[in-house]
Order: sequence, then C-alpha cells, then structure tokens
Amino acid sequence: MDEHAMYYDTIIKLTTAISQCKDPEEVALITAESVKTAFRAKGCSVFLVDRETTKLGLVASSGLSKDYLQKGPIHFMQTIREAKDAIPVAIFDVMDDPRIEYPEQARKEEIASLLGVPIISHDKIIGALRIYSATPWEFSINDINLLQAVALICGMAMDMCRMYKGYKTSIEILKNMRGENSYKTNKWTPHEGVPTSTDPSICDY
Repeated sequence: MDEHAMYYDTIIKLTTAISQCKDPEEVALITAESVKTAFRAKGCSVFLVDRETTKLGLVASSGLSKDYLQKGPIHFMQTIREAKDAIPVAIFDVMDDPRIEYPEQARKEEIASLLGVPIISHDKIIGALRIYSATPWEFSINDINLLQAVALICGMAMDMCRMYKGYKTSIEILKNMRGENSYKTNKWTPHEGVPTSTDPSICDY
C-alpha cells in the first residue's frame, strides 16, 4: 500500500470506528488496536493523566504483555514527558536512553524503539499515546504527524463520550427526582384547542 494511502486509510477507519463509541475506555481500546495494526508495531498504549499523583494511568493497550503493563507507576513529570511538555518524544534505542523509566522491563518485552505523543483536548493535555516497536525504528515526520492526528481524534472522542455519559446521567437523575408519572406527553391532535361548540351566526359569514 502506498504510504500516504496507508495514512488516509488509518484515519478513516479510526474515525469511523470511534464515532460509534459511547464510552471513553472503548475509544482508547479501539485507538490502541488501530495504531498497532496500521503501523505494524509491536504494541500501543493509551494513558490518561492523573494530576494529583503526577502519574499516567493506563487506559488501554494492544500487543503488550501483562507483566510489562504492570511494571510500575509511570511518572510523566520525570521521564518521557510528552504528556507534560505537549511535544512528541521519539526514542530510537530504549536501552540507551535515560528517559526510559523501566529499561530492564523494556528489554524483557523486546521493545527497541518508542514514540510518544500527547493526547490533547480543548487545549489541555489529558494523556499520552505511545507506540512500541520490536526493531529499531527511526520515526519519520509522517509517522509522528499521523500519531499526533490520531491522538487528537482520540482526545476529542473521549471528551464527547464523557459529555454523553454526563448528559445521560443528568437525565436519569431528573427523571428520578420528578418521578416518571410527572412526565406528560407533548403530543397533540388536530382537534385539541378547538371549542366544542360554535355560535351559528359566525358560520353565516
């Protein structure tokens, strides 16, 4: 497949899939699976920022082992800082880079290179999207741009899902507060509002 066609195809498939999601976790999982498949990568993971603990919380992943995913907390203020500085971070050799927080676990997982980009929504950094390769990968500008575009779509979709769930919850709360019997239909028939009798003299005109 032509390189540009691959990029367009990835965006189209991803946006089509997540447009049908109503849950943020589902958006994250579809994003991780789509990115892994499109890039033919070893794995992909989606994180969300926890401002209180300054950690990245794993939301979804694809292609990575349970042992690697449970390696320990990820401090986004200290190591790979795409979720702090709002810039892409490309690491060609994870075994020779001080920004890797768990190099031994990366070696066991057979991860060679890593690319991370921030997930941004409404000008706020809400998380990070990372892709991992099993062989050394010198990420191109097109690779970085595509992953950034996917991260933006992911962020907007997760926000939309949260709003949808919030509206749905609010409606349910209002229903419970008012009671189902208090809701009346707003439908009307053509005869509603018409007087039951009319002065015959009016009809003479």
